[in-house]
Amino acid sequence: MNFVRRGVFLKTKVLMTGVIELEDMEFYAYHGCFKEEQVVGNKFKVTLSMTVDCSLAAATDNIADAANYQTAYQIVSKQMNIKSHLLENVAGRILSALGEKMKGIKSARIKISKMNPPLGGKVGASSVIIERVFN
Repeated sequence: MNFVRRGVFLKTKVLMTGVIELEDMEFYAYHGCFKEEQVVGNKFKVTLSMTVDCSLAAATDNIADAANYQTAYQIVSKQMNIKSHLLENVAGRILSALGEKMKGIKSARIKISKMNPPLGGKVGASSVIIERVFN
């Protein structure tokens, strides 16, 4: 079966869903409940996975028809620069901003890791993982 989508003739009605990942983005930020964390800061790693409809981008080879990785990175970077006490708050803000500013996202999963967290012993990272489904 054939159909037209955004003026592009596609040979099939089968949607192609794909996962786009931005892995191990690194930021220096000021998140934490301790006063020192908000003054001194810490290193954070962020991995974002987005499930998107890739049908049109696969057919057209046009960036305008795809989820733009650079836009996603800019959204993450902007939110990482806003101080928060909790990583859950940062993750929630990122997911909300992605839903508002990017079209075609079906769901997203974000993992934010604080490297060497101040927990009183040697810990490589503490992480929060949050997922959201978009309508």
